[in-house]
Amino acid sequence: MDFKAKIRTVEDFPKPGISFKDITTLLKDREAFHAAIEALASHFEPLGVDMVTGPEARGYIFASALAYRLNAGFVPVRKPGKLPWKTRGISYQLEYGEDRLEVHEDAFVPGQKVLVVDDLLATGGTLRATVDLVESLGAQVVGVAVLIELSELGGRKRLEGHEVFSLIQF
Repeated sequence: MDFKAKIRTVEDFPKPGISFKDITTLLKDREAFHAAIEALASHFEPLGVDMVTGPEARGYIFASALAYRLNAGFVPVRKPGKLPWKTRGISYQLEYGEDRLEVHEDAFVPGQKVLVVDDLLATGGTLRATVDLVESLGAQVVGVAVLIELSELGGRKRLEGHEVFSLIQF
């Protein structure tokens, strides 16, 4: 399937000069969405994934569907103050500022095989922070899966040492 043809590009959103990759056009196409989940799952299925995790908010869409397909658990990675129990957090740098992500302290157990998933890999800051957060709890990140990779932004370099698999490259 030509997944790239299923993505709508919206120019100058959310600000001038940005070419936003809109995944909603793929999500609403049942065949394309199903095929995307199957393609991502088949790549990582041989690894025996125990848990799938993804950052808020669009990462949840693909991470939860992959967790279901891989017969694994799902752990949401949230913005600060959104989780009701004891958390472990990590701060990371954005292009213009700083952000923070959190998970429950008991989200992962040492040695657990975790797949990190998001909709898009751009500069890699959010995914790097997610990987570091998972590993800080002793779990093993077996790979990073994304629907879209903006290759020219070099986010893959920030994830060196981890397999990165993307279905679509722009």
